[in-house]
Amino acid sequence: MEEIKQGQGESLQGESLLVRRLVEQGVRDPRVLNAFEQVPRAAFVPAELQAESQDDRPLDIGCGQSISQPLIVAAMTEALQLSGSERVLEVGTGSGYQTAILCQLLGPGAKVRSIEIVPELLARAAITLARLGYGRAELRLGDGALGWPEAAPFDAILVAAAPREVPPALLEQLAPGGRLVIPVGPNPDHQELQLWHRLSSGALEHRTLLAVRFVPLVARRQGSHSSSGN
Repeated sequence: MEEIKQGQGESLQGESLLVRRLVEQGVRDPRVLNAFEQVPRAAFVPAELQAESQDDRPLDIGCGQSISQPLIVAAMTEALQLSGSERVLEVGTGSGYQTAILCQLLGPGAKVRSIEIVPELLARAAITLARLGYGRAELRLGDGALGWPEAAPFDAILVAAAPREVPPALLEQLAPGGRLVIPVGPNPDHQELQLWHRLSSGALEHRTLLAVRFVPLVARRQGSHSSSGN
């Protein structure tokens, strides 16, 4: 595997079990697998759940939210096909685990920007990311459905909660050649993970990757919040 030094030495005992399971489940990108080897999932879950951090299932992180199943995190990350130089936007910081995986895949000149609407989760994620050496990720409290217009366009956008339809602002902020991976559907029983790609001509194309279950993305302007799952 290609050596990626950021975060090196921070992975906890047993992370290789998680990676072996991802390989068995079909994850093939060596850079993505190495990122999972380097980023300790246990650091992003409550102390009482750290013994379960290697399980391939979501875990509660408080505030009614969860850290996503590792296979789903890996599938979404792999779909972005990051080379290391992209401008990346994440919607739904959650625990910060997905944020760290994305940071691990990017070079020193690239940046991950991540939006979270739950203040407590954002504050906790910021502390964890800084402690593990991923403090260069730029975090913002706000409505993820609106994206981050002043930093657009983005080469890659990853959304960790499911709207009924893809937010127009996120499509508008996708650069030519950029990729957006997002769960879409009316409720957790009827959702699919979609991959959108903006062609060099500016046209958009998309396809379905797999069936998923995510918490809904609800815009702040509707009087609620956008839940997060990473």
